Amino acid sequence: MTEANRNIEKKANELLQFFPVVIILGTRQCGKTTLAKKMRPKWRYFDLERHKDFEFITSDFEFFIKEHPHSIIIDEAQIYPQLFQELRGAIDRDRQFKNRILITGSSSLELVKNVSESLAGRVGLIELGTLKANEIYSLNLPDFYKIFSEKIQPSTVDFLKNLNNRISHDQLMDVFLKGGYPEPVLAENDRYFSAWMENYMYTYVQRDIRSLFPRLNMVKYQRFIAMLSALSGTIINRSQVGRSLDISEKSIRDYLEIAEGTYIWRNIPSYEKSISKSIVKMPKGNFRDCGLTHFLQGINKRDQLVHYPNVGTDFESFIIEEIIKGIQATDTANWQYNYFRTRNGAEIDLILDGAFGTLPIEIKFGGMTKRSRIQTLKDFVYKNDLPLGIVINNSDSVELIAERIIQLPAGFV
Repeated sequence: MTEANRNIEKKANELLQFFPVVIILGTRQCGKTTLAKKMRPKWRYFDLERHKDFEFITSDFEFFIKEHPHSIIIDEAQIYPQLFQELRGAIDRDRQFKNRILITGSSSLELVKNVSESLAGRVGLIELGTLKANEIYSLNLPDFYKIFSEKIQPSTVDFLKNLNNRISHDQLMDVFLKGGYPEPVLAENDRYFSAWMENYMYTYVQRDIRSLFPRLNMVKYQRFIAMLSALSGTIINRSQVGRSLDISEKSIRDYLEIAEGTYIWRNIPSYEKSISKSIVKMPKGNFRDCGLTHFLQGINKRDQLVHYPNVGTDFESFIIEEIIKGIQATDTANWQYNYFRTRNGAEIDLILDGAFGTLPIEIKFGGMTKRSRIQTLKDFVYKNDLPLGIVINNSDSVELIAERIIQLPAGFV
């Protein structure tokens, strides 16, 4: 297999009917260009990393847009931040003309800022992650995500009880180990996978980061990324990381912003709607692709993975990213993701909040979850009078394991 169908394609096509421009954002090599070309195979393609295309677009944008007023794909927009300011006039001359331009970008730092300043209300934004498990195995988006299209209520438990398993345990563990970067995963060659990942990290640091931040200390940033991969799923103590790497706390804060802005890292805010006065307000974070996490940690075999000391937090990060990718592919709007932790150590891995209600989710790597390990989840459900909470683990069946608490095998999401 050389190409996977993407869950988010339907949503992207709908946005093109609503807006003149749709922008696909995501980390390098996650499949943005492939998706854009698949969606509009007959549109003219321009790559801003190609010198000829860059000169044509940037030297005289007015002439370029007169020659190509619609049906174009512009790749790697972060290279030319002024593009969005230039597009504003062209769009405003005919605001009713939809479905005109597809743009991709690999960095959200300046790109989103420029979009919000220049093209607010004129563009649709899509965030594309690496492949979700169902995409790797050519399956539809799991039915689990239908619960976010309406209000979650007690009857949602009955719906979840009737879900069918889509992905086997072995398949899920393979995705957990290797992640979802399309090219190396779909090639199904372990030697190629390792070579690709090594080249990816070199290119990410030495080309992408160097071009975006030429004054950055590349050696220290690379060491930081390696350390960050071991901290996925945790609250980052910036001063402690700084001391370990002999880097200032301010630099660590800047490095985290760069990692997040280039879609390597995701910050997950604390859930501050809780009535508890002892909540931890610092964000925790995830490495967005578990395959890259494991490559940087030297884990390339399943046996190594299951014995890895941080396998539990890694699995939490993996499932959280799977869920976020799934919801992003739906029509769900105005939703948030958070985590919950108190100063005495009570924690819930993921809390989803939106028009569908509030859904707390606890994630466990094992196949059986003891009731004593879900007490915080039960307390949260009852204190907030919620219809249900979910435990996601490596069990074999959907089961109501406590009142208002339902267990789902990880392959169902």
